[in-house]
Amino acid sequence: MLSHAAMTDRSPRRSPPAEVPLDPLLSDEPTIELVIRARGGDRLAVEALLQRCLPALTRWAHGRLPAAARGAIDTGDLVQEAVLHALQRLDVFEPRHVGAMQAYLRQSVINRIRDEVRRIARHPAAVPIGEEHPSDATSPLESAIQTESYERYRRALGALKPREREMIVARVEVQWSLAEIAQRFGLRSVDAARMAVSRALKRLSSQMRPQD
Repeated sequence: MLSHAAMTDRSPRRSPPAEVPLDPLLSDEPTIELVIRARGGDRLAVEALLQRCLPALTRWAHGRLPAAARGAIDTGDLVQEAVLHALQRLDVFEPRHVGAMQAYLRQSVINRIRDEVRRIARHPAAVPIGEEHPSDATSPLESAIQTESYERYRRALGALKPREREMIVARVEVQWSLAEIAQRFGLRSVDAARMAVSRALKRLSSQMRPQD
């Protein structure tokens, strides 16, 4: 099972919180740029994709594996197995919009859950997969950006400041919770993280509007 470094960054209590740089694997580089590099055989890009995708996917998949199958395989192991399988087939993946990678990987996880249930139950009945219940609500603007064309998103992202890009990649692509963003960026609270992310998303949205 791939290990993930615990987020233990702390900001000063009596002075304005300092910026805490993201892990190089969780930089401001758009996820689809990593996909392109991974297709070319870049192992660091594959590792970066794993680092980005596994935590959010594991949270999303938690509880979706039916009780009858939970004793046979750990949810985290199942997710990693599904993601590795999907990354080996990047040649068939077409990144048409910003949220395409997460949708592709979630479908791979769903397929792996169904395979496991069929193996346990010994019959090919379809497995109902519940609706998404994220621990951190996705705003309408985040949802809209996830459906945007990749090229428009990439151009708009490149016009922002590095910290704004990092926050947007962390929230929209890596799907960090606001609490994780607050801790990672040295913000004082979840509300402060929500406001900072909201400002960055609004600037991105403004950049994506057609110019007269």
